[in-house]
Formats: sequence, structure tokens, C-alpha cells
Amino acid sequence: MSETSPTATAPAKPRNFFAALEIDTRLLGMIGAFIVICLIFNFLTDGRFMTPRNLFNLTIQTASVAIMATGMVFVIVTRNIDLSVGSLLATCSAIMAMTQTHFLPDLLGLDLGSPAIMPIAILVGIVSGLVIGALHGWLIGYLTIPAFIVTLGGYLVWRNVAWHLTHGQTIGPLDETFQLFGGINGTLGETWSWVFGAVAIAGSLYGLYRSRRNRLAHEFPVKPLWAELVLGAIFTGAILGFVAILNAYEIPVARLKRIYEARGEVMPEGISAGYGIPISVLILILIAIIMTLVARRTRLGRYIFAAGGNPEAAELAGINTRLLMVKVFAIMGVLCAISAVVASSRQTFHSNDIGTLDELRVIAAAVIGGTALSGGLGTIYGAILGALIMQSLQSGMAMVGVDAPYQNIVVGIVLVLAVFIDIVYRRRTGDKT
Repeated sequence: MSETSPTATAPAKPRNFFAALEIDTRLLGMIGAFIVICLIFNFLTDGRFMTPRNLFNLTIQTASVAIMATGMVFVIVTRNIDLSVGSLLATCSAIMAMTQTHFLPDLLGLDLGSPAIMPIAILVGIVSGLVIGALHGWLIGYLTIPAFIVTLGGYLVWRNVAWHLTHGQTIGPLDETFQLFGGINGTLGETWSWVFGAVAIAGSLYGLYRSRRNRLAHEFPVKPLWAELVLGAIFTGAILGFVAILNAYEIPVARLKRIYEARGEVMPEGISAGYGIPISVLILILIAIIMTLVARRTRLGRYIFAAGGNPEAAELAGINTRLLMVKVFAIMGVLCAISAVVASSRQTFHSNDIGTLDELRVIAAAVIGGTALSGGLGTIYGAILGALIMQSLQSGMAMVGVDAPYQNIVVGIVLVLAVFIDIVYRRRTGDKT
């Protein structure tokens, strides 16, 4: 007669409210820091910081850096660094801009506005990022050149390759369909934003239900039912609030009139419409989901964190760490190309200084988000929240009237402080990762 422990599936008795919810305390700290930043700048700007318009702009400004920050998590987790991401973004942007305005018109006779322009340009850019990233990974993994040196060289090389491709000129305007990925020129609109919100809520609640069911099936401890309901309410409220804020930013009447005229319609009197969720933010959300699944549910993700936690043990376990470096940096290259799509389409043109200092912002976002420079530990959502905190600081200081050099001083101080807090946290919790 087999005997089953009566506490196998019983909920643990947490010491406090947050322990019952099983929320990472560092995540709570970052959310708290973001809220404090918003409240301070909202006070200093007489309520202008937390308007729908500014929060909308904040999301589209964050998207490009946040996309690359998700890849930087994998790079830093494997105990490496990538100083070339801003320059690689510039090269991919230049390649896509030249493809749209010169290569395709000259070689295939496809002018701007042709349906094939946008997908071909994006494909060429992504392939370029993949090849360059894989090259970095090969130099690091197989030739054992330190990542710092390889990517520092890439920082210099690819910035000037971008300049050479465009002869230092601004290239634009870019294809109108391509511009949809930038944010202000491409949104879901109010109705489809609410539809997206409903789908996101349903997905979140199903994820909570499935996680609880799997724990019960394997006789693991589960959270109290009230804690699951609280989490569901938090997710639902956050999603609805996010959609409501973006829908509250109304399209200017003159722009709305032009939209109706482009359709051959007359704009009704007194009508108004909100922008809704930007397509660039949808891209960020999709990438965040994919990268989280890769990190948690795939063999590649397990290998990345294992190699970062203990490289010697990973090799002894049969993990090909050299090929792993190629894969990690290839992923980083692809994400740089996608960020180039978002950044250049938001500007509606390719500029010579696009991506400048992005490498520092991306690294700072990952580190502020809790990615350990010693390797083996990091989260995708943390990096995205780190990017949002960084952008909030810069946007708020710009609205207050702080000069750019002083903004960079503050960002540098925040980065050092974040690393110090992370070190103290690991010492107190006994986390040696």
C-alpha cells in the first residue's frame, strides 16, 4: 500500500502577503522605483509627465532599446558583453534604407510604395544582423578572442560601415508601409487595442490556471487560491490600464482629417479617435514572449544559463559552448536588426547618428533589470523594465530642462547604484550566482 504525503499539493504557509504571491522582490523594487520616478517628474512638470501623450511617446521611445536589452540578457548571462549593438543597429538601418531607396529601385525597378519593398528590406536587414552577430560569436567562441575586444572592434567597424554605405547622408523618406513599425505612424487604433487587451487578459489568466494545474499534477506546492485571484486581478488591471492610457491619446483633428481624405471619405463633425497601442510596442511584447519561452522552456535557454552559471561544468556536461556563443550573438544581431526597423521607421528616415550610445543604454537596462554581470542570472521582463526606467529618467529630465550632459551623469550614477544594490541583495540572500 503506497502512502502519499498529505502536504504534497497543499499550499505553503507564506510569511507575508508578497511571499504568498511569489513575486520577485527585485521586480517589486524596480516597479516601485518606476512609480517613484513617474510621480517625481509628474510633480516637477506640473502634471505633464503622466499625460496620455507623454506616456505614449515613452512607450515608443523605449521599444528599440528594450528589444535589444532582451538579447543583452543572454549575452551577459553567458559572462560576455556586446559593445557593438548601437553600431550594428546603424549598419542594419543603413542597409534597409539603401535597399528601399537605391538597391531595389535600381536592380528590380521597385519604387517606394511597392508592396514588396517593406518585406524585402526587413528580410535583408535581419539577415545582415544575423550574419554579423554570428561572426562576432564565431570570433569569441572558436577563436577565443574576448567578447569585450571583438565587440569594441565591432563598435568602431560597423558605425563606419553604416557611414560608408550612405556616404554620411540622411536617407529618406522611407517606405510608408515600413514606417508603420515606428509607433506614431502605425497603431492598432482604439477598437483593436481593446481586442488585444482582451486577448492578453485571457492569455494571462489561462497561464495562471495552467501553471497551477501543472503544479498540482506533479504534486508540487501551490499558492493559496486567493493569491492566484489577486495575481489575476493585478494582470487584468495592468493590461486594461495600459490600453486605456494609450487609447486616451487622441489623434489631432488635422491628422484625422487627412486620414479620412486618404480613404476618400469626409470626416464626420465632432468625431475623435485615440491612437491605441503602437505596432512597435506589439513587436516588443512578441519578442519578450518569445525570448522568455526560449529562456525557460527550451534546451538552448537551459544551456545559456548553465554555461553562464558554471562554464567548466557546462563543458563537462557535453554542452558545445563555442557553438553556443555563435547562437547567442546571432540572436543579438537579429534583435539589433529588428530594433533598427523600429528606430528608423520612427524617424521615417535613416540618420548618420542613429543608435548612438544605444550600447550603453542597452547594457544599463539589462543590469538595472537584475542581470548579473557574473553570469548565470537574468530575466527578460527585468531588462524591459530596466529600459523603461532608463527612458523615464531621460524623458523626465528633458521635460524638466536638464541638459544632455547632466542627463548622462545621472544615468551613469543610477547604473553604478543599481549594480551596488544588486551586489548587496545577493550577499543578503546568499545568492552567489
